[in-house]
Amino acid sequence: AAPPQKRFYRQRAHSNPLADHTLRYPARPQDMDWAALFPDFFPPDAPPGQPPPRVETLDVGCGYGGLLVALSGLFPQELALGLELRPRVAAFTAQRIRALRAAAPGSCRNVACVRGNAMKHLPHFFPKHKWRIISPALLAEYGYVLRPGGLVYTVTDVPELYQWMVTHFREHPLFEEVPLGQLDSDPLLSLLGTVTEEGCRAQRGGRAPLPAVFCRLPDP
Repeated sequence: AAPPQKRFYRQRAHSNPLADHTLRYPARPQDMDWAALFPDFFPPDAPPGQPPPRVETLDVGCGYGGLLVALSGLFPQELALGLELRPRVAAFTAQRIRALRAAAPGSCRNVACVRGNAMKHLPHFFPKHKWRIISPALLAEYGYVLRPGGLVYTVTDVPELYQWMVTHFREHPLFEEVPLGQLDSDPLLSLLGTVTEEGCRAQRGGRAPLPAVFCRLPDP
């Protein structure tokens, strides 16, 4: 598989998540064919009764896959899925992963990208345990699919959007902010805003990333 060339996959930075898109998604989580995305982790000769691997990291709006590729090497035994609404960008990232797998067998086998709308279809992909990707309604969806103790990482270079996201997370009863000083040893924190297409563009423009991390609290 040849590496994709980004000039053939350019698309507007935003896509209307409330519009009617032709998307493929499972009717329910148990219908999701994870083996098609992560064949190395779902061998046909797996012992019966062995619990299947679970997706541990979800990259909502994964863009061109920079964070996914970084996560692949950082956590090689954990599955990470990228959801991207823009069709050309999702196609680029899926092809990028296929090319990396072909070029170096064993690499990127634990990451995948599908075209999907997190604002509408997140519960279709994962079982229990408006315009912006952070909203009171969508935070309830995140709380539904995230197990207690799980972390939500957010990052933006726009101060107004940062304040919007932080305010909504702080007001939601299922989440608690994690002070960044407690995450000095977290390797993922250092990647936020530095490995994605948008993050690199912001850095070139002199705009610093504004990260925030929130922990899913136990059910009341």
